[in-house]
Amino acid sequence: MANHEASDHDTQVLVVGGGLGGVAAALAALRAGARVLVAEEHAWLGGQLTTQAVPPDEHPWIEEIGCTRSYRRLRDGVRDYYRRSYPLTDAAAADPRLNPGMGNVSPICHEPRVAKAVLEEMLAPFAATGRLQVWMRHVAVATRCDGDRIEAVEFRDLRSEDRRWVRAEYVLDATETGDLLPLAGVEHVVGAESQADTGEPNALPGDADPLDQQAISWCFAFSYHPDEDHTTPRPHDYDVWRAYRSPVWPDRQLSWTTPHPISLEPETRPLFAGPTDARAADDLWHYRRILYRGHFVPGHFPSDVVVANWPQLDYCLGPIVGTDAGSRERHLQGARDLSLSFFHWMQTEAPRHDGGHGYPGLKLRGDVLGTDDGLAMAPYVREGRRIVPRFRVTENHVGVIARGERRGAEPFSDSVGIGSYRIDLHPSTAGRSYVDVSNWPFQIPLGALLPIRIGNLLAAGKCLGTTHITNGCYRLHPVEWNVGEAAGALAAHCLATGASPEAVWSDPDRLADFQRELVRAHGFELAWPEDVRLTARLRLFGVIHGD
Repeated sequence: MANHEASDHDTQVLVVGGGLGGVAAALAALRAGARVLVAEEHAWLGGQLTTQAVPPDEHPWIEEIGCTRSYRRLRDGVRDYYRRSYPLTDAAAADPRLNPGMGNVSPICHEPRVAKAVLEEMLAPFAATGRLQVWMRHVAVATRCDGDRIEAVEFRDLRSEDRRWVRAEYVLDATETGDLLPLAGVEHVVGAESQADTGEPNALPGDADPLDQQAISWCFAFSYHPDEDHTTPRPHDYDVWRAYRSPVWPDRQLSWTTPHPISLEPETRPLFAGPTDARAADDLWHYRRILYRGHFVPGHFPSDVVVANWPQLDYCLGPIVGTDAGSRERHLQGARDLSLSFFHWMQTEAPRHDGGHGYPGLKLRGDVLGTDDGLAMAPYVREGRRIVPRFRVTENHVGVIARGERRGAEPFSDSVGIGSYRIDLHPSTAGRSYVDVSNWPFQIPLGALLPIRIGNLLAAGKCLGTTHITNGCYRLHPVEWNVGEAAGALAAHCLATGASPEAVWSDPDRLADFQRELVRAHGFELAWPEDVRLTARLRLFGVIHGD
């Protein structure tokens, strides 16, 4: 940048994107004494946990180990919020492992607005000091670079259309799709790599395909009132989706039957397999239930509340990253239309568990999500742009089959955290079905957060240096948080020491100092206990297997 005065605002650490990685990055940098500005596109902080309405996807050990101290504080904060603010039964209030929704996919399914409140509470002490600024409804539109450094980022206010620049020492990309990377000319990858490039068993056998990306899903929340009629207007493209059947799908998109993610065999899962008030059942109602009324005093809630993030909502007709603006908007609208069509189908035509068709008592709950239409504020985006990093994590580092006789994931001496999730790739925009592969609990290498060239940019979310394949296990809530927190801590560490991120990564002594700081000051875990490290993930949700 030509001169300092050209920026409207100055900060030490600029976090672009206020999702889970962005909030964690801000907290780490703030705890270390840095000044931070967070710019977020939407009206809520929290990303996939809030604006995208996806309850936490975690690993089986999460209640005891396997996350940072601040992520545990987030989880504890959610439970405490319900205890402080909601009329829980005595039994629920006394449960140290309260699961507010009793959803099948997570030990802590909960309402997005509760997570929003907890995240704001965690940031509040720093905002009160003036060291933290949060700009909501702002998107990055341009950058100014000086050689291999980003000097400033320009933002557009989506409400006023005003534009202003922010100058920062360190810039962290915590956006959902790596939006800063093309603006700053950062070397990056989009879509699926080839086997010739990565050597991964599940990479594309031919050429790389930038437009081969995982489906997006536009989630929605709803409740059930069997004596009422909440039927929505028939969506304008309902007949299109009613007739649509993907070549890799066993039935029409609007159906209870989908491919099993691992075997790809047809699997039928109805909305209700039994009473809605059951604590557990193998049906869609209990799959991602975020509020279980049985936890609360009788009569307070007329219904449970459920989030739909199901295979039927996977939109595969085209990608939203690396394409032109018109195509992006068309596919975003298509994902919305698919979700609204599926909901209308459930209300009017879906086979009932007790005979007949349709559940008109299903009610969209935009109030739970902060929207008017019942859909989440933003689509659930599973992958976006990824930096070309100092070190790239491939399937050969973490996959059980890919590693052959080598037990456990590849150990990383530059670890800045740990995680565990199956390699879970949803159907793609190139017409491929699920890729769902068992893997080993893994570490997060610092080299995957560092671009190969831009010295003051750090990956603070899903844009870290994975592949299309390993994105499938590095994209979930605790890992995204850990990545962001490590990036924020590194930025503050470099400000304090004068060392560059590359110098911290490449110098063993500096790296060891930083890792000790992560453990002592931030409560990081850098390695799994040996018994867990050698426990393969053979199922997605809470089921483990040891050899």
